[in-house]
Amino acid sequence: MPNGWYSRLEFKLGVAAIKQLPEDDGSEVAFAGRSNVGKSSVINKITHRRSLARISKSPGRTRELNYFSYDENTHLVDLPGYGYAKVNVAMRDAWAKLLERYLQERKSLQGVFLIMDVRHPMGKFDQLMLNYCQTCNLPLHVLLNKSDKLSKNAGNKVLAEVRREIKDVDASIQLFSALKGTGLDEARQKLADWLYPE
Repeated sequence: MPNGWYSRLEFKLGVAAIKQLPEDDGSEVAFAGRSNVGKSSVINKITHRRSLARISKSPGRTRELNYFSYDENTHLVDLPGYGYAKVNVAMRDAWAKLLERYLQERKSLQGVFLIMDVRHPMGKFDQLMLNYCQTCNLPLHVLLNKSDKLSKNAGNKVLAEVRREIKDVDASIQLFSALKGTGLDEARQKLADWLYPE
């Protein structure tokens, strides 16, 4: 695994249709989450880049599959946030179809980071993503973000509760804080395990 590879990622392209995806080889990991969970902040923290993924004051602004690449064969993919975007129903349906096909058909996809707000975990979208990943036999890593908003005991209680809820899914789980950096090493290690398996 290249040392510090995550800090050398660059934006490659935005994908609005399956036909626009890059060649389906190499390794990539996708980041998914509701529109208000701090997904862009998580990506920026993990990659040690302040503005790799754009952070908007209006949740739900990611409207494409955004590819961030280390090289031609190694990518992080920021999936469209769901829940707060002020778009019409037709566009929302198009996103859902794009997302479903991507998860089902993408051979180079090694796993999905599902980001939840630790204060409001396991919402409708979270359940949907869990089901998608289970159906597609995709490994899943759940990040309970914003853990700095809870006490250590409260955070650990939520962690245990969500772990019980997802026990039948191929998933690992951890507490995380994009603000404080809690859980950063664990998240980076999971990424490395998927992108650079030994």
